[in-house]
Parts: sequence; structure tokens; C-alpha cells
Amino acid sequence: MIEDLKQKILDLKKEKNAVILAHYYQRPEIQEIADVVGDSYFLSQYAQSCEEKVIVFCGVLFMAESAKILSPEKTILLPVYDAGCPMADMADYDDVKEFIAQYPDAAVVAYINSSTEVKTLCDVCVTSSSAEKILRNLPQKDIVFLPDRNLGGYLAEKIPEKNFILWDGYCITHEKVNPDDIIAIKEKMPQAKVLAHPECTKKVRDLADYIGSTSGIINYATESEDKDFIIVTEEGILYELKMKNPHKNFYVPGKTMTCVNMKKITLKDVYESLLNTKYQVTLDEDIRLKACRSLENMHKLSR
Repeated sequence: MIEDLKQKILDLKKEKNAVILAHYYQRPEIQEIADVVGDSYFLSQYAQSCEEKVIVFCGVLFMAESAKILSPEKTILLPVYDAGCPMADMADYDDVKEFIAQYPDAAVVAYINSSTEVKTLCDVCVTSSSAEKILRNLPQKDIVFLPDRNLGGYLAEKIPEKNFILWDGYCITHEKVNPDDIIAIKEKMPQAKVLAHPECTKKVRDLADYIGSTSGIINYATESEDKDFIIVTEEGILYELKMKNPHKNFYVPGKTMTCVNMKKITLKDVYESLLNTKYQVTLDEDIRLKACRSLENMHKLSR
């Protein structure tokens, strides 16, 4: 049944000249049928550069919207339209507008995990992998950083010469990691390297041997000569890690490393979205253009 559905999707994709993009946190069977698997901004860039005009974006809403911002002429489909990001939702447009008005001389920097509307208020967007370089390239000393206080706190440690004003948002999956669960694994396997995402709390980051983005974690584990790793990010990343490193061992602390929203999309949803051109991402053009500036600046400042 599952194999039949996969074949139907592949046939339909060919018929409609579509491409399927999946984030590393998606279900394994979704990553299997995807043409490209990656982190959020890489996928948006791919959507912009690929020849296909129909993009099935298996991720969450802010990711599909980022693809639409960069590729307004393409049809962007999000197979489950209520697949959202709680952290992005923590930064409400009106609240952010009121907040940043208090700091007129500060650069307003948004993590890409933010809504399109919030991106219109920002000078530049960043990803977890590009943030440090971009922030060092900004002339302003004061930085309003939103919506993730954990990534912002990590960057403040890396760039002490800047003054960070942090929005009080966070990723609910990374926030609830218990440091004791990491310590318990380390006590049994002291040789295991701890690889953590910067969306984790400081207590967790302080236990890490490496802190980086999803792609950074995958690259570190793949290039390392070590065999045992404690992976402190959403467990969907294990699919790619195991594919690239079949002879290495990966452990996840506790039982909380699952993003419910990232797991909403099923094969059936992908099939129905493709079949019926269902759940197209649409954006007001004025809002899209304003949000696009922050993404364009991300390109310029990350060079």
C-alpha cells in the first residue's frame, strides 16, 4: 500500500513537472520520496533556482512562505496548511512593531523561523548557520534579535562586542531538552560527542562538543572519526545521519525530540496536494516585496 502510494506520487510529480522538497525533520517516508532534503533556507533557495514551476514543500508554513517570497511566479504547495511553527507564532506583528519602536538605532534581525509579516519589519533575516557572519557585518552595535532567545543568546556569547536585545521566544522542541538526559548517556558512553542545535538552552549548549545548524550537525558527524554521537535536535535528522553514516551510532536524549508540526505531513497529504494543486501558498504582493528585502539582505551580508 505504502509503496503503491509512493509510486503514484512519483508518477504524478512527473506528470505535473513538480519537485518535492523536504526538511530534515520530516518523516522518513517523506524524505525518501523527496527530490531534495535540506534545511529551511537551502530549500527555499533550491525552489528559486530549479526549473520546475510546481514546488511541493514538505515543511512548515514559514518555510513554504519563504519559498514563495523568493519565487512569486511559482506554485508553492504546503500539503498540510496548518503545519506551523510555534516559535514563529510567538512573535506577533503588532507586538514586534511596538517593541522595535523602543530601539530606533538598533538593527532588527529576524531568524528565518518567523512569519512573512514580521519579516517586513526587519532589516535582515538570518539562518542558524549564517547568523554569526551576518551580524558581524552589520554596522550597528545594538541588535534586536527575534524570535528565538536561545539562538540570540548563543550569538551574544559569540559576538560580545554587540549589544543584544532579545525577543522572548523559543522552539518548544529544543526548549524542553533536559540536560540530565544528556549527562545520563554520557555517563554510560563518555566517548560520545554531543552535537546540539543553537535553539537549545544555554544549559544544554554548555554540554555540547559542537553547536550548529541541522546541516552543520550532519556534516560534523559525517566528517568526524568518532563513532558515537548524542544528537540534540529534532529526531527527524536521524534519517539523513544514518543514511550517510550506517556504521555510526546516534542517540537522542529523552523522549521529547519530536516536532509535532514537522510530522503532520503524510504520503497521502503529498499525493492529494499534488493531485488537486491543494493548499497553495499565497502572499499579498506588497507584503511579499517588503519581506523580500530582509532575505535579499541576508544574501548580501553573508558573503
